[in-house]
Amino acid sequence: MEHKPAQTFDGMSRADVLRASPPMFERAWLDKLSRVHHTVPLFIFLPAITVLLVVAFRRMDLPWVATWFAAGWLLWTLTEYWMHRLVFHFEPEVGLGARLHWIIHGVHHDHPNDPMRLVMPPSVSVPLAALFLAAFVLVAGTPTAYGIGAGFLSGYLVYDMLHFHLHHHVPRSRLGRWLRELHMRHHFQDDTRGFGISAPFWDHVFRTVPRPRRS
Repeated sequence: MEHKPAQTFDGMSRADVLRASPPMFERAWLDKLSRVHHTVPLFIFLPAITVLLVVAFRRMDLPWVATWFAAGWLLWTLTEYWMHRLVFHFEPEVGLGARLHWIIHGVHHDHPNDPMRLVMPPSVSVPLAALFLAAFVLVAGTPTAYGIGAGFLSGYLVYDMLHFHLHHHVPRSRLGRWLRELHMRHHFQDDTRGFGISAPFWDHVFRTVPRPRRS
């Protein structure tokens, strides 16, 4: 017997609904800015990371660059966890807060397989990156901030690429399959757990590890 996908609404299958999100904004040009090809962050942040590393190496020795790069990467993983948990999953029921939540993250949970809504738009990611880099300069000073910034932005870039990969490919490695399973549990089983995408060890630290589905 021929298998037919489950119908949801307007004749669309569940797979179609998960893959195609509706417009966020009434103005077409504004909505277009909210849809981003997953390679765009590579063209923006790889040059920025390269510049930061070059400047860091000119003013620090390799061990110090490596140390602050690692510190920046670790700081990103912690930022990723808490931003996902506190900001992305702050879910007011009504009003402007509900609207903002849907724009920031709700649309991704409603339509998690839309390939154009899986990486952060540059209109948001670039100002945020600039703010974090400015904070590193104020707190740590230069040249330390260059190493931290390079590690932080590298962690963000890996997160963005990994997030797309987990949604649109079937990983072949054991690690990749494990990360995909954890993230799919967050989406389809319990979205109050599993906030660490590129660094799920923070879920162990803060006791939000996704629970296995019971038989």
